[in-house]
Amino acid sequence: MGDMSVTPAHSPGEHEGVLVEFRRHLESELGRSPHTVRGYLGDMRSLLDHIDRSGVGIEAIDVDTLRGWLAELHEAGASRSTMARRVAAARVFTAFLSRAGRLAADPGPLVANPKRHRPLPSVLDEERTSTALEGSATGTDSPAALRRTAVAETLYAAGLRVAELCGLDLDDVDRERRTLRVRGKGGKERVVPIGAPALAALDRWLAEGRPHWVTASSGAALFLGARGGRLGTRSARRDVAEVVGSESGGDRASPHDLRHSAATHLLNGGADLRSVQEFLGHSSLRSTQIYTHVSVERLTETYTRAHPRA
Repeated sequence: MGDMSVTPAHSPGEHEGVLVEFRRHLESELGRSPHTVRGYLGDMRSLLDHIDRSGVGIEAIDVDTLRGWLAELHEAGASRSTMARRVAAARVFTAFLSRAGRLAADPGPLVANPKRHRPLPSVLDEERTSTALEGSATGTDSPAALRRTAVAETLYAAGLRVAELCGLDLDDVDRERRTLRVRGKGGKERVVPIGAPALAALDRWLAEGRPHWVTASSGAALFLGARGGRLGTRSARRDVAEVVGSESGGDRASPHDLRHSAATHLLNGGADLRSVQEFLGHSSLRSTQIYTHVSVERLTETYTRAHPRA
């Protein structure tokens, strides 16, 4: 039997060249975070592998190509959240190709987004969170321990995304006003308040921890790794897991658990939804509204327990 394999419809290196241009577009023109850039590039490698197997070139990408790729992913067991992310990546990619003149028409908007189940965020108990943070603050005074405490306190106090925390610089902390300047998604800046315990943890880290690890290459990074470079997101996640443990009631607590918890605790304390939206850096109120469901659940539990006619 003859060889039935499909010959790729592109020249060697064409795909990598397109991906290099796409990376530049994501970083320089769209201002996407390193995490998003990595994810989108991986997703588009998957799409380009698919068109290779189909024996077509980049210029032939159309809505049927995208649907075939998504069907292949679905059959391979990709989750709805993964599918939704890849649709989003494909839309950005095909828009980029269309503007560059590589596609006659942009098929991205014609691809339906899979309905995505939005689970309620994990929320840590207020008292047990405070206990964990206070316990960490009274622990050892090694640079690693001081950083762990400062990382967890700052994430919870300011409701930060882990990438936002790792991107903080020394001059982003305003002690007089007790605020942080944060660079969020798309390079958008916001200023958020930060409480006294978090400021105290930061002061200890800066006075007793950071100087032990600082090097000529540290620059203005607020949080450092043990070798003097800017703290990475993986290390920040480990710090949170060690400080908070598994208070979220399942997997070990994550930076996002602290962010979710800060938002929910604010709402439970009487903060309005618009203020929490600004605090979290959400561009749309819809992104913030999921936290109201958590608070409603708590209200329902309280009502059932306390109301005489429940």
